[in-house]
Amino acid sequence: MLKNILAITGKPGLYKLISRGTNMLIVESLVDGKRMPTYARDKIVSLAEVSMYTTGEDISLSEVLNAAGKKYGFKAIELDAKKADNEQLRTFFAEVLPNFDRDRVYPSDIRKFVAWYNLLIAAGFTDFTLQEDEESVATDSAPKAEQAAQKQVKPKANVKTSKSAASSVKTGVGTKRG
Repeated sequence: MLKNILAITGKPGLYKLISRGTNMLIVESLVDGKRMPTYARDKIVSLAEVSMYTTGEDISLSEVLNAAGKKYGFKAIELDAKKADNEQLRTFFAEVLPNFDRDRVYPSDIRKFVAWYNLLIAAGFTDFTLQEDEESVATDSAPKAEQAAQKQVKPKANVKTSKSAASSVKTGVGTKRG
């Protein structure tokens, strides 16, 4: 589920991945439901790839979201993160994740966590688990998609293609069409 939820640098809120274009992604805002394209120049991060620093090994964001959900009954967190001081934020986060690294997790990270959690809950998401099935389905469908793209793109008879050029044609990244 978190694999399709994206954070885009420079844009507020979270976005749901709707579709993939040639050189862009179509995303939908979880705040207002507006759809828009994002391009390669935008830094896009899937929430499934985000983790939090702890005193031991890092913990995935899904585990932290589940811990907060269990603690607050999968309802919005009432803490006003914008007005709370740094000590209040650290005390709050220690209740959710007791072993978080106080040196590497900044108050701004905690504010962002609270905002993201509340956005996900308001959008109706309550299952924050990373499912192994999603990852295996995605890796199984990737070769099929490459085969389909390879069938659709046929190079001209007189053009020599290198291995790297052929792979860029398959994915559609970095190609110039004219």
